[in-house]
Order: sequence, then C-alpha cells, then structure tokens
Amino acid sequence: GLPATFLKLPALEKFAAVRILSEYLSYGTLTYLFLYAVLIVIFTYFYMSIVFNPDELADNLKKYGGFIPGIRPGKNTAEYLYKTLTKLIFAGCLYLIIVAILPVILMSGLPLHHLWGIGSFIESSFKTMHLDWILSGFKVQFYFGGTSLLIVVGVAMDTIQQVESQLIMRHYEGFSKRTRIRGRRG
Repeated sequence: GLPATFLKLPALEKFAAVRILSEYLSYGTLTYLFLYAVLIVIFTYFYMSIVFNPDELADNLKKYGGFIPGIRPGKNTAEYLYKTLTKLIFAGCLYLIIVAILPVILMSGLPLHHLWGIGSFIESSFKTMHLDWILSGFKVQFYFGGTSLLIVVGVAMDTIQQVESQLIMRHYEGFSKRTRIRGRRG
C-alpha cells in the first residue's frame, strides 16, 4: 500500500524505526490486515454519513405523506432509519472486509506465527492437523483483488441497467425477446 511505499523511500530507510514500521506494514502481515479492515470500516461509515441523511429522508417522507408502517412520522422515523442504517452498514462492512482481505489471506497466508507467545503453538497445531496452507497461503499470483472484482461487477451491472433503460426509452425490444433490434421505422 501507499504507507509501505512511502516508508521505503531511500531518505527514510536509513532509520531503524522506519524499517521496523515498514516491516510491520508490509503486504500480508497482521498489522496490514488489521489496518486494512479498520480503514474499510472508517471509510464506509464516513461515506454513508455524507451520502445518506436520515433526518432529511424522514422530513421528505413526512412532507409528501409517506410513512413507515408502525413508526410515527418525524423524529421517530429518523431514529428508526438511523438504527436500520447502522445495522446495514455494519453488515456491509463485514462483507467488504471479507471481500478485500480474503484474497490477501489466500495468496500470502494468515501470519499467525508472528503473534507473541502463542504464534509457535498455533503454527505447530496447524501443521499437525495438516492445515499449514492456512499459514503459508497458496503462493499463487492473483491479479484481481476482491475490491477490484467488486468494482468490475458493479460497473458491468450498472452498464447493463443503463443499456436496458435506453432500450426501453427508445421503444426497442429487449435482448431476451428477439435477436433483432427494431429501429423507429419498423
């Protein structure tokens, strides 16, 4: 990542503290995985706090006569939306963490042997159970990480939706009905 690249600058590499920090932040270490997960959570909550405003949505629902069944319009609706949003964001964060970190773990393994005190015990336990691949990874090159794959799928789905809406708007028939697309003149 960017912090590890910054720490490898020749001017900074001569300091022992920078070398140690660079080692701890290198790709696949526990601190790297933990920091990656924490940053995913922080940016997810930050993004949703900017994009989604429960108070504004509750006011709009009240203004236009909409309501959530069982919830009083106004402040109660805003509180309900905030609680629901918090639960959904937490589930989304867990999903994003799994999608982003799983390829790293599969490629480089789960570095539990670095844990002070119990690392060697965990390593020997996994080896006796023939699960040492968890610690060492599959050692394969994987060029599409979880986040880039998520972006590619999202863009592809959005493109398909835009094409379908353009076809509907221009009164063309969809791809699934016929193989020919008819123009305006028939």
